[in-house]
Amino acid sequence: MPTYDYVCTTCGATFEVFQAMKDDALTTCPVDVCTQAEPGHGSVERRISGGGGVLYRGGGFYLTDYVKKSGSGGEGE
Repeated sequence: MPTYDYVCTTCGATFEVFQAMKDDALTTCPVDVCTQAEPGHGSVERRISGGGGVLYRGGGFYLTDYVKKSGSGGEGE
């Protein structure tokens, strides 16, 4: 499940929410985040995050996996 970034257009608070892709986007600023006098009434917008997580599985990658080996049919042959 991805983490979504939100910003409140009313109070300016920014926060992250861990929710499934099928879940609807939030529409109001959560009470525990909101900085207004009456918290929980500001409208929020979902923002695009800086990037997704990378998960490496398996044996891994090694520098020697992608190094051109000398004498293996390079230029001029």
